[in-house]
Amino acid sequence: MRTTARSAVSYLLLTNEIQKQYDRLENVPSIMLRMKDVYAVFDWHIRYAAIKAFFGTKMTEGSSVQSHGVTMLSLVEKLEDLKAGLNNDTYIDVILQSLPPSYNPFIINYNMNGLEKSIHELINMLVQYEATSRKSEPSVLVGEASTSKAKDKGARCWKRKKGKGTLVTATASTGGAPPVAPKGKGKGKVGGSQ
Repeated sequence: MRTTARSAVSYLLLTNEIQKQYDRLENVPSIMLRMKDVYAVFDWHIRYAAIKAFFGTKMTEGSSVQSHGVTMLSLVEKLEDLKAGLNNDTYIDVILQSLPPSYNPFIINYNMNGLEKSIHELINMLVQYEATSRKSEPSVLVGEASTSKAKDKGARCWKRKKGKGTLVTATASTGGAPPVAPKGKGKGKVGGSQ
């Protein structure tokens, strides 16, 4: 109990001392200047945190580019208020680097055409790209893969077509080529002429 009583007394004495210091000051601007000197968080610390957040922000695949653009724009405005000393090209480079790999065609097009845009124009272009790329995404059909494999890559597998009795050839690595059926009727010789 004695330690809390002592700390309370010291706090009151300290508060009275601070009050006396500010009573000596004549006007509000001088009081504000004194308070800033005593209690201010240094701008370099705030600037460091803002730059770290700006360079470290990455857009996740599938999220909205518009919300990412708003986040990056607010960080840019904060850095400009703190006079971070970065120019428009640096801001745009960092924004482009923060995009996921699905935006690589946009980034290549932007850099190849040498576009000089503001950050607002860049974000608008990204929103338009996102809208057009979602519309033009091809639908992917997924099929089942066969579990049987040929023993030799070049080996030919002979299968009998149901119903007609003709032989159909297929290689293990046809690469999508249609199977070849030998000409003629009946059983015939494999690989020979008839």
